[in-house]
Order: sequence, then C-alpha cells, then structure tokens
Amino acid sequence: MAATLLPRSVSQLLSMLRSGNVHRSLQSGVPRDVLLFEHERSRFFAILGLFCAGQSIFWTSLAVAALPKPLIRVPAEAPNRGSLDLRSALWRYGLAVGCGMMGALVPGAGLLYSLRSVRSVMLLAGGQQVTLTTYAPFGLGTHFTVPLNQISCMAHRGEVPAMLPLKVKGRRFYFLLDKAGHFPNTLLFDNTVGTYRSL
Repeated sequence: MAATLLPRSVSQLLSMLRSGNVHRSLQSGVPRDVLLFEHERSRFFAILGLFCAGQSIFWTSLAVAALPKPLIRVPAEAPNRGSLDLRSALWRYGLAVGCGMMGALVPGAGLLYSLRSVRSVMLLAGGQQVTLTTYAPFGLGTHFTVPLNQISCMAHRGEVPAMLPLKVKGRRFYFLLDKAGHFPNTLLFDNTVGTYRSL
C-alpha cells in the first residue's frame, strides 16, 4: 500500500512543480523587498572609467596630431610634388580617422559594459516588480524598476561558467550577472528572475 502511495505523491509533486503553482506562491508570498543578487565591484568600474577617459584623450590627441598641417607659403623654387603631397595627405587623414575611431570605440565599450553589468537585483514586496542596479561610468551606479514578467534569464545558473545573461523587454543588449557575486536566496531567484520567459 505504501509502495503505491509513494509514486503517486511524487507524481503529484512533479505535476505541481510543472503547473507553476510554486512560482506563483513564491512570488505572492514576498511581504517585503528581498535581495536576490549582489556583487560589489565599484572600485574596478571606477578604474575602468578612468582608463576609458585616458584612452579617449590619448587617441583624440593622436587624431588631431595626425591631421595634415596647412602650408603657409610654398617656396617658388620647390619642385612640383602634387601626387606625393596628395598621398601624404590621404595617409594622414586615414590615420586621423583611425585614431578617432579608436578614441570613440574604447570609451563606448567601457560605457556599455558598465551600464550592463549588474550590481544588485531586488525583488520588491508583492513579487511583481524587480529593481536592477547597474554600474554607471566610474562605478557611480544607476537603477531602474521593471515588471517581473518583462525579465527573462537566458540560461540557468549552473549552465554558464562566468556571466549570467538577463534579457529585459524593450532594452537592446543583455544585462550581465557575474556568478562570482552573492545569491542570498537561490530558490527565490531561480523561480522569479532566473526563469526563462518568451519576451
């Protein structure tokens, strides 16, 4: 008798898990704000901001230095070097454009990485809203609140080695949770923010 009851109770438990009742009960049973993820790296992002600012200044100054200088006067006895001057000017303009692109690319990548790296994830009371705090430039931090049903975790915590990607509806790039961070409530995280949703 006990042997027949055991498989039935296991199958009932599995069907309850699949139905999503556990998700709803976990979400609705949140009486106060709950911290789901935290990873403090303000110093790293402050150094990253300084590095990007230094790179921007360096590459911009190289671009300005590479621009061809206008000739003030040409000596009358100087030989005609029209094609040589044109090639030299084109080369210098190309170098200036390349340096300018590097001066925009490095700070842009650093800014994007800072804005998409998550510092903390907070499930608000009631379980329907989530506040994400990211690192702004220089690690100053910025946060925004979105409905829980507009967040989709693209992989399970155990499937990725380093970064956990989060997709937020209406935002272009993924938000990144570093697995070296702290997950104070793994069960609640996995059943709320850590769930895959079709957005």
